[in-house]
Amino acid sequence: MSEIPGDLKFLKSHEWARLEDSGNVTVGISDHAQRALGDLVYVELPAVGDVIEAGNGAAVVESVKAASDVYAPVSGTVVAVNDKLSDNPETINEDAYGEGWMFVLKPSNPSQLDELLSPDDYSEQIENE
Repeated sequence: MSEIPGDLKFLKSHEWARLEDSGNVTVGISDHAQRALGDLVYVELPAVGDVIEAGNGAAVVESVKAASDVYAPVSGTVVAVNDKLSDNPETINEDAYGEGWMFVLKPSNPSQLDELLSPDDYSEQIENE
C-alpha cells in the first residue's frame, strides 16, 4: 500500500483535497485510485471559472480499463487546472499526490473540508474494500 500524505483529506470515492496556505483547495485522485484504474490515457479537466458543487463530477480520468468521474470534495470556483495532464495523463500514475494534481478550487464553503475523511480513515476504508 502507498504512503498517504498526512496533510490531505479524502472522499470515499478516492479523491484527495489539500488546503493550501492561500485558502484554495488542490484536488487529485489517490494513489490507490490510480493503481486500481491502471495506466491513464486521457484526462478531462474542468475549465478555469467553472463553479462546482461538492460531490458533483468535476473531471474525468480514462485508463485502458475504464473511465471514471472525479468528484469535487468541496464547492467552489475552479481557479487553476493542471494543463500538463492533457499531454501526459500518466503523470497521475507516477505522482498522484504531487505533479499529478488535477485542479484547484477557491472554496465557497471551506468548512466542507471538515466532512472529508482523514488520512487514517481513508487508509482504513481502502483496507476494507
